[in-house]
Amino acid sequence: MPGFARSDDADPCACGSGSSFGDCCARALRGTPPVTAEGLMRSRYTAFVVGDAHHLRETWHPGTRPEDVVLDPATEWRGLDIVDTLDGMPGDRRGWVEFHARHRDGTEDGVLHERSRFVWQSGRWWYLDGAVR
Repeated sequence: MPGFARSDDADPCACGSGSSFGDCCARALRGTPPVTAEGLMRSRYTAFVVGDAHHLRETWHPGTRPEDVVLDPATEWRGLDIVDTLDGMPGDRRGWVEFHARHRDGTEDGVLHERSRFVWQSGRWWYLDGAVR
């Protein structure tokens, strides 16, 4: 069982932005809301990589989030590719981010292809839901 990855601030961020973890998703995981929907989506992916269910729950819109978020430590997240974004910038009210998230479950490789919806509310971005493609 692989378990969750650990990240030091100097490590490359798991979201694939090219920045260090400390300069990228660590800020969101430590409580500073991202300024774009894509930034929130990247931080949520990184939360899956490092096993931060708290971040996933706290960034899920209260109207659509499940009661509990349980992560499977046997799933190893292996990379994120942003396919497309629509809106989701400062000043927007809504945003969409389409992505591919590569993973390995045991001996099987897979790709989650999702188009996620985000909403700007109460001074921050929230994940609403996603359509798996």
